Amino acid sequence: MTRYAVGDLQGCFDPLRCLLDRVQFDASRDQLWSVGDIVNRGPQSLECLRLFYELGDSARVVLGNHDLHLLAIAHGQQSLKKGDTLRPILDAPDAADLLDWLAQQPLLYRDGNDVLVHAGIAPQWTIEQAETLAAEVHKALRGKKRDTYLQAMYGNEPACWSDDLSGPTRWRVITNYLTRMRFCTPEGVLDLKSKEGPESSLPGYLPWFEAPSRRRTDTRIIFGHWASLLGRCSHPNIIALDTGCVWGNELTLFNLDSNSYHRCACAKP
Repeated sequence: MTRYAVGDLQGCFDPLRCLLDRVQFDASRDQLWSVGDIVNRGPQSLECLRLFYELGDSARVVLGNHDLHLLAIAHGQQSLKKGDTLRPILDAPDAADLLDWLAQQPLLYRDGNDVLVHAGIAPQWTIEQAETLAAEVHKALRGKKRDTYLQAMYGNEPACWSDDLSGPTRWRVITNYLTRMRFCTPEGVLDLKSKEGPESSLPGYLPWFEAPSRRRTDTRIIFGHWASLLGRCSHPNIIALDTGCVWGNELTLFNLDSNSYHRCACAKP
């Protein structure tokens, strides 16, 4: 079995098929991991979602902010925004099955020393703590509190984690760290507005993976979300996979077992 992790798809189905064909991906023996943001912005979100749904046990998926946005719209807790390309999913004959499957996916997945997450791990959290907190949100999303969670998850405040947080506010902060974080202070205070590369950080803020307080272990963190990085991250055991395919750049597929990269630039004009 070979495990592959793919960066943010956001509806870029053709580049994904290009890469899977190139590595001769076989769902009967291999696994395909997604860092989240399977959908939105690109032209083939429905096809991307169906592919992962059909992979069944051969897929490992964590939710990104765009995936959660789709669920919020589908459950009447948010409206379509300008630039969203989610209507084909909502109108699809198999929408109910696809959306129910999506809502079952976690915000963090761990396999041995590998951790899959959309945006990153708060520098003040251990991996075990991040797992536990992600599971709290997963439980809310899968259960009777789904609508409460989806309605409350939007917003930038509070900007920092506290063990005293509770209820929907607590879920929102956990979600922001796991699915929206790029920059934070060494203490973990979030800046959720800056979206460019590391050189654009506000005074006192730095990329989450450079925080000196970050709990460093031999765990390898595979993440996406930050297209402006273009996959550049020199920190050991931090694998950045969002290379901005939906914005006309490349899609990146990473072989977790051989540490090799495959890139498809077929989205470029």
